[in-house]
Amino acid sequence: MRLEYKNNVQKTVLTGVMAAVLAVLSLVSIPLPSGVPVTLQTFAVALCGFLLGPIMGMAAVAVYLVMGAVGLPVLAGMAGGFGHFLGMTGGFLWGFLPMALLCGFGAWAGKKFLVVPLSLAGLAACHLLGAVQFAAVASMPLWAAFLTASAPYLIKDVISVILAYFGALAIAAALKKAGLGGAA
Repeated sequence: MRLEYKNNVQKTVLTGVMAAVLAVLSLVSIPLPSGVPVTLQTFAVALCGFLLGPIMGMAAVAVYLVMGAVGLPVLAGMAGGFGHFLGMTGGFLWGFLPMALLCGFGAWAGKKFLVVPLSLAGLAACHLLGAVQFAAVASMPLWAAFLTASAPYLIKDVISVILAYFGALAIAAALKKAGLGGAA
């Protein structure tokens, strides 16, 4: 799946729209005792990558992260501010960038067999960065941080990535039908 943009304005607008979708889906948050909430962020980040491709997908995620860093309440639990990037869940926020990049490469490579391994590699990068920062901030071993902050979410996140792929296919088809980008 590859969107064809008519012009740079359309490309920029779609990137901004996907940053806004990520912000809205981040507000759906269920806090847990571990300090890592259950959110729809993984779904939204993968959707950005799948739909927009590696560079623009990562750009949409970067716009979202900048909005959160400057204090807009777009992060999980309607939070905002740069301090969240340095806290226990900050590694997951940083991990959204390689996740969007790899999901985008998987979807836009033109080889369907690459979607799964590249998307899982992106998810793994996100979880690795999240677990490393969680371990550092919580002063615990990496394996314990992984078991606390990452492992309980893996099944949900794999399902989210799969659903995001099929959602991106549907959105791309709808955009093509509407004459607003469509898949090539």
